[in-house]
Amino acid sequence: MTPIKRIFIANRGEIAVRVIKTCRALGIETVLGVSEADRDTLGAKLATRAVCLGPARATESYLSVGTVVEAAKGTGCDAIHPGYGFLSENRALAEACAEEGIVFIGPDLPHLDAVGDKLTARSHAEAAKVPLVPGGSAETVEDARKIAEEIGFPLLIKAVSGGGGRGMKRVDRMEDLESQLDLATSEAAAAFGDGRVYLERFVTVGRHVEVQILSDGETVLHVGERDCSVQRRYQKVIEEAPAPELPKALRDGLLAAAVKFARHLGYRSLGTVEFLVDMERQSFYFLEMNARIQVEHPVTEMISGLDLVAEQIAVAEGKPMTLTQDDIRLTGHAIECRLNAEDLAHEFRPAPGRVTMAWFPPMEGLRVDTHMVPGAMISPYYDSMIAKLIVHAATREEAMDRMLKALDVCVLEGVKTNAPLHHAILSEGEFRAGGVDTTYLPRFLELHGAEVCQ
Repeated sequence: MTPIKRIFIANRGEIAVRVIKTCRALGIETVLGVSEADRDTLGAKLATRAVCLGPARATESYLSVGTVVEAAKGTGCDAIHPGYGFLSENRALAEACAEEGIVFIGPDLPHLDAVGDKLTARSHAEAAKVPLVPGGSAETVEDARKIAEEIGFPLLIKAVSGGGGRGMKRVDRMEDLESQLDLATSEAAAAFGDGRVYLERFVTVGRHVEVQILSDGETVLHVGERDCSVQRRYQKVIEEAPAPELPKALRDGLLAAAVKFARHLGYRSLGTVEFLVDMERQSFYFLEMNARIQVEHPVTEMISGLDLVAEQIAVAEGKPMTLTQDDIRLTGHAIECRLNAEDLAHEFRPAPGRVTMAWFPPMEGLRVDTHMVPGAMISPYYDSMIAKLIVHAATREEAMDRMLKALDVCVLEGVKTNAPLHHAILSEGEFRAGGVDTTYLPRFLELHGAEVCQ
């Protein structure tokens, strides 16, 4: 067991600030790698030191494994925290860290390999006897047609190395399969450098529910589940914990399956096992495992009282788990709204610009994760998320009302945001009743989009 003294943060935005805050509390120095566009950001000011990785374009800065590792070595860092996105699940970075004697704050290489490739992850889920969505690999059009005949329509084409909806296409009839397969393959190759795809049955009424896992390689714990079903084009918009209106048998099954999957791998780190819950059949299916911190981890922290980044660092240091499953007590309800710089009136187009006002007043039960301060520049080069509002209350109804109040009192001016959409959803009857599925937001926008997105 070797204590980590200085961490290189290979990320930006709110997750960089989030990791810096935990490191400060732990007495760990931080070096933040920044692009030329991020030299003056809040993260650069909060870190012990900031170093420039290169130009604004991510491929020349945040996504350059060699540059990141050399910067970490050059600043005397003994660990790298990759956050989420960018290089967070990148095998080359983890391998380079191992070669240079730098701690990669994430899973071991075999576990990255096991879950980074979705087909391999499916095979592990099958071996662990965790339910799977019917489907399989499609290397050729003939393969795809054969699988389609077996599982039926509608179906989804998904990128083996993908995420965030890229390389994902819904197909409703055999006549469209070949053209959509070509599109998905091209999109996956461009986004991930890997054009492989596979097919899955499309679950018409499904909820996206994920389980937070923490393991030191010996002890596997779950920290409850999160519902991430409010999505637009496979991008999560609102998350909450625990999942509302989820029958106890399904909840218990999900939690047990997630632990069983992680235990089968001998997994060591923080991770999230994602499931699709079929409410019509009262069943669930393994989707994938994300071997990193998630954007939505704060809702789990709010109901558990844990600092998941601190736990992640402790495992990376080789410390044995001090928690037991009985120690993890989940209380109340938490909701997270992702505030994005988007122009709702123009198809949610990213809206970069300078923030003239950023005011998040103290409020009971409210947590704000952001890198926004007055004068901050929202760059066109990166993701449009600029803040996360997270609330916690004794009940879900109180949490929803608290979030509505937070949306009213928090101020972000100078750029357009999706705050009006969050307000409208949290005021709408179907969402407030709980248990919406992944078709909810498209239906909501079809009914109310004209008034909300004007």
